[in-house]
Amino acid sequence: MRLDHPVYHVLLEGRKVGPYDRRTVVGMRIKKTLTSDHVLISSDGRQLTVKELVQSRPRDNHFQPNRSGSYSLVQATYSASILSAQRGPFVLPPFKEEVEARVQKDVLRLAGRFRQGLAWREDRVKLPLDAIVHARVRASVVDLWLRGAGAKGLQRISLELFTPETAGEFVDWLPRATPWPHGDAAAERSGPNPAVWAVVVGTAIAVGGILAWVMAGR
Repeated sequence: MRLDHPVYHVLLEGRKVGPYDRRTVVGMRIKKTLTSDHVLISSDGRQLTVKELVQSRPRDNHFQPNRSGSYSLVQATYSASILSAQRGPFVLPPFKEEVEARVQKDVLRLAGRFRQGLAWREDRVKLPLDAIVHARVRASVVDLWLRGAGAKGLQRISLELFTPETAGEFVDWLPRATPWPHGDAAAERSGPNPAVWAVVVGTAIAVGGILAWVMAGR
């Protein structure tokens, strides 16, 4: 019997915990509460890993209201999450938890949901494949650099694909994107890192306090 809204128990040390729906399981994977290797038991008794669940297309279609075009145009569909998105010509909704990354003939379509006030809202954005200039895989993370029409610089968007295999396969669907040519240091250099500056300032204050104490003692 096919279930429209399947649920899953997590197998932990021989005990079943749950049940959870697919979105909750994927959310726990995003937050690293679960790993890709954790075993799930579906409502029909089938065993699968979190990795296998994440790589499968959602059976309950959360993104139906926003769908447009024909499914014949879809080349690949992945579960992902948005790790970061620089400000630029392509504006992404403030997606939370899981998004659907769908590679179509001419666009990369990201669909998901986000909070607006006390309610959840669903939305999607289409990124032209021609605008994706560079792509880089870092384990299960994919960094994309996009150039908007008339824009001088590149806009970086980072996606979590949950497994290195899925990340590599996802990039293979972006044939126009070339590898990032400037190395990791250049990719990360997007201005002063607040955390680093906090450490520097904190160290300076501590050193200054020690020097003041020494001088007072003299």
